[in-house]
Amino acid sequence: MQRRLLAAGSCIGVLVVAAQPAAAQVHALPQGQKSTVSRASAKSHVGVKPDAAPARARASGALKSKNVEELTVATTRKPHGTMLSVGAQMIAREVPGTNPMKVLGEMPGVMFQSADAQGLDNYTSQLYMHGFQQQEIGMTLDGIPLGEMTYRNYNGLNPLQAISSENVARLDVSQSAGAEDVAATNNLGGSIQYVSSDPQDKMGGKIAQTFGSYNMYHTFIRFDSGKLNESGTKFYASYMRNDTKLWKGWGQQFLQQVNAKLVQPVGEASKISMFFNWSDLHMHSYDDYSFEMLDKIGPNQNYYNNGRLSGYQTAVNAANGSYSPSISRLSDPLDAAYYAGGTNNVDLLGGLTANLALTDHLRWVTTVYGHNQQNQTTWVSPYFGSPTGSPLSDLVKEPEIRRFGILSSMTYKIAHNDLSVGVWYENNHYVSPMYAYAEPSLVNGVLSGGILNDLGHFTNPFAKIFSQTYNTNTFTGFFSDTYHVTSDLSLHFGFKSMLNTTRVGNGYLDAAYYGSSDPIASGVGQTISKPFLPHIGLDYKFLTHHELFIDISENVHSYAECGYKLCASPFSVLQSAYNASAAKLKPETDWTYAIGYRFSDKLLDASVYAYRTNFFNRLQQITAGSVINPVSAVANVGGVTMNGVDAALTIRPTKYLSLYNSISYNHAVYDQNITQQGIVYHLKNQQVINYPRFMYKARLSFHWKQVEAYIDGSYTGARNFSYVGDLKAPGYWMSNFGASYDFNNLSSYLNDLKVSLNISNLTGSHWISTMGEGGNPLSLSTGAYSYQSFMIGAPRMFFGSIAAQF
Repeated sequence: MQRRLLAAGSCIGVLVVAAQPAAAQVHALPQGQKSTVSRASAKSHVGVKPDAAPARARASGALKSKNVEELTVATTRKPHGTMLSVGAQMIAREVPGTNPMKVLGEMPGVMFQSADAQGLDNYTSQLYMHGFQQQEIGMTLDGIPLGEMTYRNYNGLNPLQAISSENVARLDVSQSAGAEDVAATNNLGGSIQYVSSDPQDKMGGKIAQTFGSYNMYHTFIRFDSGKLNESGTKFYASYMRNDTKLWKGWGQQFLQQVNAKLVQPVGEASKISMFFNWSDLHMHSYDDYSFEMLDKIGPNQNYYNNGRLSGYQTAVNAANGSYSPSISRLSDPLDAAYYAGGTNNVDLLGGLTANLALTDHLRWVTTVYGHNQQNQTTWVSPYFGSPTGSPLSDLVKEPEIRRFGILSSMTYKIAHNDLSVGVWYENNHYVSPMYAYAEPSLVNGVLSGGILNDLGHFTNPFAKIFSQTYNTNTFTGFFSDTYHVTSDLSLHFGFKSMLNTTRVGNGYLDAAYYGSSDPIASGVGQTISKPFLPHIGLDYKFLTHHELFIDISENVHSYAECGYKLCASPFSVLQSAYNASAAKLKPETDWTYAIGYRFSDKLLDASVYAYRTNFFNRLQQITAGSVINPVSAVANVGGVTMNGVDAALTIRPTKYLSLYNSISYNHAVYDQNITQQGIVYHLKNQQVINYPRFMYKARLSFHWKQVEAYIDGSYTGARNFSYVGDLKAPGYWMSNFGASYDFNNLSSYLNDLKVSLNISNLTGSHWISTMGEGGNPLSLSTGAYSYQSFMIGAPRMFFGSIAAQF
């Protein structure tokens, strides 16, 4: 029987090692996806015009053709390394409602994975950028911090749940180094800044409807008020609904969202704006897979729930040790599938921003915001029976986030200098409990009650399994100066200071579940103080079309917060383990060095970007002892050295045609071996898990009059599934197609009518998508072949859309 300690998986990272007695299985859990925990983890327990974006989020100088929008490299007046901008037009080419990060995945050095075609399943969506996973990338929306993008978030929310993709004006991306002004405590690997669109000046709206494979439909409705008075007051409100059936097995993935934004100009160069978001997500997900399952039963196994009583009967039989012939062939048939699992998230997010030009040279931007998330993530366990007599119970983690904060910054332009200074404060109150809910008994085909709905709301648990309460106060400040030596040469120096304090209390463990009365860490805390995190940059434009840039920066990652043993957090352990490790803990830090060159003219764009990162103080969770109540501690286990290079070329032979190609090479290796229970595991010099050493991407885009079309293709190289590299996911090719036609100016009321067709996975490739969502094993000798921690990629799907603008 395999009882996995599942935390999340990042390629550069931390290991969580679960050592078990007898036939020991050791599983390594990386740092990146700290709170992204498998559901099965419970079983082991200068002047801006009023309509312009704030200066800190604005990118200029985008390199693009008039007719074909591409991935563009853009620079601000202060160097931020390669600042890449993905615009709304490119997002709109994809299937409506597609996660903008999937579009970002076309950028060199970026890999986006998901088990569904739109990238909406927040359990399986996974982003890597130059070897760093999403939890190590700072993310904001209009400056508002979104925290760490995890499955079970603890200090923010997934950008997908913060704004509808149709309302995204652009994504500004700072790769690897830089962006000290971003409100984040996790940006080891760069930042992604979402910028929302502003309301239109003229009254109007948009209605769009999409239909697709597996009963998918997507609806988007937006109303723009236009300017309501002479001062220019305007707003928009939108509603989005995305609903689809699972492409294998039985289940539903549903997301609905309301966005609203109001802009009030103040004078000629200032404005006050408000943004509001409500999102409601209810999703079944897909079964975690192992290589053994793939080899022996194929790729189509999913949860037992089939919407009928027979599915529940199959799950009860499996819990009692009676399996179907195909499942019984596996070494761990009990964990091959479970009855059901689901995710339920409700988020409220709001912010108020004052962007004020105090003088011609001085600008002050201040944002206050608040966020609440109610979360239920479920898993029907065959290990913990119900009081009804059923061998199954629904284990439900029910974390809640309540946070508020303020950001304020000033920019002053004098002579050749652009000076900026700013602060950010946030209080985050996070509660992380898990409860058990009773499933009905099933005797002679008769249920003793109703089967629980994993996409419903749970009440009246029969047991509390664990709980902790976290309270975190974060304060950061930054200062920067960009000195324009000449009109073509800029030098940048800045630094960030961070003070982060977390206190943990109200700890509780169920002795009956864990088999021990030892207390969980409670009444404890940690403080990270980093007064000086420097950022140095140079940007030099020479000749007519050439540009050279250099970036150097140091960054730090605050400690993770999660439930008991759900991540590599110093708090998610027993009190004795915390006492033994707390004094030795250091936060994870890194130094990144980057140099790049770009060329741009009418016919082509070319760029080369090289980088080196030294990652220190990886936190590792070491777990050993009883399978029922293992003892966990967190330790510092070394670093990762990463060297990489990206090269991209875009050719525009005509104004209607664009051909984009990019190649990425990443050599990211662990610096030390791991010794566990006297066995040395040779991680040193092995490529980091889950992220390929090589990627190639290409896209051919065509735009003529009202017709637009594209076809893309990409190759993702082999990825290490085990830390020692003795089990890999093979490389794969993927391609997509899209075409659209615009009926422009049909009437005085209907400004635009657009029809489009999209085909994802055009060639029907069979592939492994997300990896490490439940951690990664050390080696084949520790059970890597049967370890369930990757997802099967979605098959070919078709989507048709019609959208009208008024």
